[in-house]
Amino acid sequence: MIPLRDTIRSRSLPIVTWLLILVNALVFFFELSLGPRLLERFIYAFGMIPARLSLAHPWSLLTLLTATFLHGGWMHFLGNMWTLYIFGDNVEDRMGSGRFLLFYLLGGAAANLMQAWAYPNSHIPAIGASGSIAAVLGAYFLFFPHARVITLVPFFFLPWFVEIPAVFYLGVWFLTQFYSGLFALALPAQASMGGIAWWAHVGGFLFGLFLGRVFQRPQPRTWHVWYPDEYWPW
Repeated sequence: MIPLRDTIRSRSLPIVTWLLILVNALVFFFELSLGPRLLERFIYAFGMIPARLSLAHPWSLLTLLTATFLHGGWMHFLGNMWTLYIFGDNVEDRMGSGRFLLFYLLGGAAANLMQAWAYPNSHIPAIGASGSIAAVLGAYFLFFPHARVITLVPFFFLPWFVEIPAVFYLGVWFLTQFYSGLFALALPAQASMGGIAWWAHVGGFLFGLFLGRVFQRPQPRTWHVWYPDEYWPW
């Protein structure tokens, strides 16, 4: 299922969402400009490597954030940015730009911490914005339970457009990540330490679901004036 758009219109310009897409794009094109050996060194320097995380080495903790701006290929990059484009504007609209930026960064760090918790001895770099975007999806699930997602479903090589409730679409997505993560944990260590960071997705989504309200923009109070019946003789 490929999400095309949602049915909730943003009331403000999603400046931070666009800025995050731009920064991710600039970093990705910089990666493409590197040769294979330089790219490998770049990924190992700025990717999140669980076995290297240590309070004694602050730089290693910074990779919890830098890893969220790296991608492993065109499909990885385009899939993440498209998802952020569809769902990020509404969450930014609900939080406000400053709060949304902080939420996005902390959500990515929390997602990478979850991945490190699942594979504490891994020396394989975890990279990608999907943990931060999973946090955005968790917040979207929280804020917009009645939204619907226009989805492209390939059906015998023919396009089939379906309007799916967001809670169903995102709920199925989360359960897929969760059970895939459980399956990966059951694999031998050598087979399960590479590939998709399922637990980063799970951690990011839970961060957005349970902490999204903390970053929500304060809602203006509405005042109701009560008039006694004697003021209205008719």
